[in-house]
This record gives sequence, structure tokens and C-alpha cells, in this order.
Amino acid sequence: MLRAEFVDSIATICPKQWQPLFDNGYPFTQLPFLLALEQQGGVGGDSGWLAQHWLLWRNNQLIAAAPNYIKLHSYGEYLFDWAWADAYQQHQLNYYPKLLSAIPYTPATGPRLGIAAGEDSTEIIAAYSHSVRQRGQQLHASNAQLLFCDQPLQQQLQQQGWLSRRDIQFHWHNRSYANFEQFLTQLSARKRKNINKERALVAQAAVQIRTLGGDEIDNAMWQRFYHCYHTTYLKRSARPGYLSLDFFLQLGRTMPDNVVMIAAFSQQELVAAALYFQDDSSLYGRYWGSLIEQPGLHFELCYYRGIEYCIGKGLQRFDPGAQGEHKLARGFEPHWVYGSSLLFDSPFAAAIARFCQQEDQLLRQRMQELQQRSPYKRLD
Repeated sequence: MLRAEFVDSIATICPKQWQPLFDNGYPFTQLPFLLALEQQGGVGGDSGWLAQHWLLWRNNQLIAAAPNYIKLHSYGEYLFDWAWADAYQQHQLNYYPKLLSAIPYTPATGPRLGIAAGEDSTEIIAAYSHSVRQRGQQLHASNAQLLFCDQPLQQQLQQQGWLSRRDIQFHWHNRSYANFEQFLTQLSARKRKNINKERALVAQAAVQIRTLGGDEIDNAMWQRFYHCYHTTYLKRSARPGYLSLDFFLQLGRTMPDNVVMIAAFSQQELVAAALYFQDDSSLYGRYWGSLIEQPGLHFELCYYRGIEYCIGKGLQRFDPGAQGEHKLARGFEPHWVYGSSLLFDSPFAAAIARFCQQEDQLLRQRMQELQQRSPYKRLD
């Protein structure tokens, strides 16, 4: 007999039960990552993210799970629904709370429903949808969303009555390049020249760049990285970053094999850095900060060194994060990302469905335009 429940902390779940459900190495559904978010202020308190993880049991065996949250706003999601929230507000209706299966502040595609080997995914997804509907009614939530899943899961959710959405990111793919120079030969001459020019600006600067594994980053270096991250976030958005120093320190202790930092030093002091996560096949660019104004440094640390790292380690994909058509000129290609929404007795159900259809039509056109602007040489 199946039994579903929601729990308000990842700490209540035994790692030996959770981890086998998410065993592909994807870092952001690993229990230490989710635990650091909860224990160090990224989730809970006044963050607007309240843990509400979904568990499905058969007798005493955990057979499925999903990282899940009650959301009191729409910040930190990256497949946004602000227009929906505005419509509710204009009609004096509550849009929040809503239920959300996603990784806080992390628009990186990966597993959202962990399912034990041998289980029927159709049955599990039906159970998840039923649970979410029930919990949504209890909370008087307006809707549930599941973001940055793979396309097969989105299609299965659609069969359960979820609306489908998608957006465009820019990812880099490793075509068995021997080195960065071979990658450059595949680009158009103009793009290749621009990249070499940007890299030369950094090479001539008074900085030294190092690539550090998680076990090479000491507490002092984490503190300096956080200063860069925090300062840059304040400058860019006039608000502090979502994540605390203690969050990064905890990840350094609990997930060193998943963490990579590419840092610039001036006179032995860290002045800029990009923080990445990795699994067996992919590199994920996540956080950046700088205390200096050096032309080309952001591209060097966040893009070019990441590409070099993938080539050197044999990683197949580099996801540098959300947004940014400027990535197209630097070897990244447009890539679909997926999400799903389940409305609960919404007076705007028909309007939101039309919105999703119109949004998708516009995105299809944009994807075609972006594909025509590929930085790679045309074979014809």
C-alpha cells in the first residue's frame, strides 16, 4: 500500500533512503546541498521558501521523493509567473502560497522526482499529482509548479492535467575537443577573433588565475569569495545575495567533490571568482563575484575557463546559468528548459492556458532566430 506525506525539513529524511532515489550525481538534489540551504538560511525563516518535501512510501520503504517548497513569493525561481500573480492581485485574490518543486535559486535542469529502481513512473507521477492537489487544498494554494525538469517528466505531468511551459537557456556541448584551441576552430572567424581578444585582455592583466577543487578551498578563501559574491550582488541588484557565508562554508565541508572554484588573485589575494558545481557529465556555473573592474574577467572565469575545465575533465555539457544571449557569441547554444504548472480551481485557468500557448509561440520564434545566429561554422 502506498502512503504519501510532506515533511518540513530535509533533516528528517534518512540519507540512506533519499540518496538512492537521486543517484545520478546531479548535485542539487543531493541531501547535503538541500540541508545546507535549510540550515544556513537559504530556506525557512523569512526567506519565502518553506520546506515541504514530498515522500512516497511502500510500507517502510521510501520509493519516491521530490524536493518541494511552499512559496510565499516568486523570487529565485527563474521560470517566472509574475503576470499570473499580478492578475490575482488586481482582482483582490491571493496568489500565494503556492507549491513548488524546484531547487531554490538554481535554474539548472535535473531530476525532480526521485523514483526507486523497478517502480512504475506513471503510477508515481499520478500519486505525486494527487498528493499535490490535496496539499494545495489544505494550504489554500493557488497552484503547484515543477521547474527545470526533463522533457519526459513534463510530458507525463501533462497527462495528469498540468500545463506545460518552457524557456531558453544557453549551454555548451563538448564535441570531443582535445583542447580549447580545437574548440575555437569550430567557430566563425569573427567569433574566434573576439574570444581571443577578450582572453588577451585578461592574460595581460596583473592577475593570476587558479582552478581549485573543493578540498583546496580553505575557510579564509570561502570568506573572500563570499565578500566578492555579496559585493557584486549588492552592486547589481541593490540587495544582498540570497545565500549566506555559512551556506558556502558548509558546502565546502560536505560536498567538496562537487565544488570547483575558478579564482583570480592579485598579490596573492582573491579578487574575483566563479563557483561551479559538477557531476559525472556536466558542469554548472552558479555564483560569481568580483572586487575589481577588469575587462574580460567575467567572461574568462565564468565561461572560457569553464569550457577548458570541461574539455580537460571530459565533461559533456556546461550549463552556465540562466539568461544571457551574449553567451551565444562565446560558443554556447540555445537549449530548451522545461516546467509544469497545476492550477487549483483558478478563475484564470483559461486565461493562463492561453498565456502558456502564446508564450510558447513567441519562444518558438525566438529559438529559430537564435539558431540562425549560431557561432559555429556553417557546414554548407
